Amino acid sequence: MSQSSAPDTRPEYVDFDVQDFPGGLAACLEAILVATDRPLTAEDFSRVLAVDPEPVNAALESLAESYSDRGFELRRTARGWQLTSRAAYQPVVAAFVKDGQTARLSQAALEALAIVAYRQPMTRAQVGQIRGVNSDGVIRALLVRGLVREEGLDEQTHAALLVTTDLFLEQMGLQSLEDLPSLAPFLPDEDSALAQARQELSGQPQSPDPAQGSPQGEEQ
Repeated sequence: MSQSSAPDTRPEYVDFDVQDFPGGLAACLEAILVATDRPLTAEDFSRVLAVDPEPVNAALESLAESYSDRGFELRRTARGWQLTSRAAYQPVVAAFVKDGQTARLSQAALEALAIVAYRQPMTRAQVGQIRGVNSDGVIRALLVRGLVREEGLDEQTHAALLVTTDLFLEQMGLQSLEDLPSLAPFLPDEDSALAQARQELSGQPQSPDPAQGSPQGEEQ
């Protein structure tokens, strides 16, 4: 059976043949492996590329062998295939991570870290939904710095769940997550929230309630 033989359930969005790309199936697999942030099975690749699982598995095995003299490897685990740093280069990676600790976190990274801290466990996609922008880059920075880590999988999407680490607690001067400052003082009370919702729905200006005061500084 040819590598580009499409399964019976060919997705509508697959309007290409892998052999039309330079490097064929192997190069397509590499492109996906570099872009993904989680292990993928042969079935995952097969579905996305509309190629039978058998040639996908063969191509992945061949790629893994071809990386034998690289600083990274294509590793097959119970969860699937993923590109990772080779264990022998751990001192090199550790030096990079420690060097990164001296740089200050960007505003975007601080936002993502705060979201994970208060809403954990959660996926990258959920962090991005709250921030309203793709957060994969800042999440990678937080992972490299050791402030967050992956722990378990989301039951619905099977995406990796993010949680904060002991290093995060140490840097924040906290004994546990229970010591995180409460967000209650920064949130509107129920009556103010309902009044705001009615105002937005009606398009009418809201009369200030002397008992509640003017809601100010809700978003920092």
